[in-house]
Amino acid sequence: MSQDIIAPMQRTKSRTSLRGLVAWVVFAAVLLLLPVFFHGNSTAFTLLNVIGINIVFALSYNMLLGQGGMLSFGHAVFFGLGSYAAMHAMIAIDEASYAGEGFWAHVPVVGMPLVGMIAGGLVALVLGWPFCRRAGTAFAMITLGLGEMVAAAGQMFPSLFGGEAGIYGNRMVGPQWFGLELAQSSDVYWFIAFWTFVGVFAMWAFTRTPLGRMSNAVRDNPDRLQFIGYPPRNVRFMIFIAAGSFGGLAGGMAAVNYEIITPEALGLIPSGLALLMAAVGGLGVFYGPIVGAVVVTLMNSMLSDYTDASILYVGLVFLAIVMFAPRGLGGGIEQVRVAWRDGDLGQRLPGWLSGTLAVGLIIVGLVVLIELAFQATHGSDEFAHVFGVDFDAAGPWGWLTVVVLLVAGGLIKRATNKLREDQA
Repeated sequence: MSQDIIAPMQRTKSRTSLRGLVAWVVFAAVLLLLPVFFHGNSTAFTLLNVIGINIVFALSYNMLLGQGGMLSFGHAVFFGLGSYAAMHAMIAIDEASYAGEGFWAHVPVVGMPLVGMIAGGLVALVLGWPFCRRAGTAFAMITLGLGEMVAAAGQMFPSLFGGEAGIYGNRMVGPQWFGLELAQSSDVYWFIAFWTFVGVFAMWAFTRTPLGRMSNAVRDNPDRLQFIGYPPRNVRFMIFIAAGSFGGLAGGMAAVNYEIITPEALGLIPSGLALLMAAVGGLGVFYGPIVGAVVVTLMNSMLSDYTDASILYVGLVFLAIVMFAPRGLGGGIEQVRVAWRDGDLGQRLPGWLSGTLAVGLIIVGLVVLIELAFQATHGSDEFAHVFGVDFDAAGPWGWLTVVVLLVAGGLIKRATNKLREDQA
């Protein structure tokens, strides 16, 4: 190969490595600087801790679906069992601390995510081989049954799972590392930030390994993978173990943060939350589930302060993403980045802005409609408050506003689609 070909390839590789390094430096800087902006705000730290846990949980699910093409409705099994394992370890540390001797007396609580990771990986190792024989809908149904079975077992074995009340632990026991007492949510933040960074980096590194590359192959064309000598079942099995391990890591982080775990953490709802965060953020982009975890966590935590229909809005966001933006928020960010890199941003920006305006009008119209309907069905005499404006369900103007917003959004969306067709 001539030097004229090798030199550009080396420069491209160098630029790619530099961009990757910058991204990790920025990520670490954000984690380090967040406490500066939220100093003294325990509520903000509590929310940041939940976001960190959900980031690792969503990325571990994306290893299954986004990278391996394995739709799972039972991923919370690894999260929950990893959390239970970490909680039992915390209890053992507490008991050993009083005795002053034994193995657990020397184990710090900050290492509990590793306990959860080992537990999640072992469970995936045991369950993965028979389950990974099938793919597609069959695999999804198998994992659905697994989740419901383990959640039911959580109610049937109270000595292990604590029954409906769950089991409790104390994170302020055992030896302290780095001076972290884990007494306040601000102390727990540094614990969560460290393991979030480690977990995200490890899962990114996994995508760069041969197994990570083969996970994309088993997702896109398992028959071809079989033809070149790599059985898809073996690849799925190893991906299943890796995803279960990182799901358990998130569970260990949750055990330290919440100091309680109940059988609900094993069921369908947390598995659906992982799917929701990954899909909203974008399954085809590595950082997509990170974006989805931040957005969904903020919606779940903050929307209830403004509306009684907060759960409905989360469901509508999920439906809108699946129907109209299957690449998710991360996919949209990637489109803008690629257009900027190729110099096409100026050409595509008018269509994107008009499309954003159309979607914004439709969203506002739907929000007003939901709030008016909620007010009307509950027989409330109060006005529906939407973006600082009061709407009365008993009068015609609120409903007329809904019609105007939806029609205007639909017309702009239609014109946007025609503009994009002309540009294609």
